[in-house]
Amino acid sequence: VQLQASGGGLVQAGGSLRLSCAASGSIFSINVMGWYRQAPGKQRELVATITSGGSTNYADSVKGRFTISRDNAKNTVYLQMNSLQPEDTAVYYCNADVTPSGDFYYRRYEYWGQGTQVTVSS
Repeated sequence: VQLQASGGGLVQAGGSLRLSCAASGSIFSINVMGWYRQAPGKQRELVATITSGGSTNYADSVKGRFTISRDNAKNTVYLQMNSLQPEDTAVYYCNADVTPSGDFYYRRYEYWGQGTQVTVSS
């Protein structure tokens, strides 16, 4: 299973970006998908998650500005980021809780994407 993230870039404060992350490989099901971020010198932190049923969870710092969504048919998760601020600058990582095809016990494994840089200038 691989996660491929895209959509990062450089934007001015107040601008918007949309991140995408597609999961591929031998996938039976994906439970939770999400986005995390890591700024220089800081620990990786949760941004937002979404279940297969569409329930969402957001960090307080992004509530009302960011929207997470997913397309289950495409195994893809999106993060629409509006009203971006310099403090949103970080490498953004997608994450997925996956049950691979052929796992007799339907175990779940955590996978990470490669990260995409988001830079917000003031």
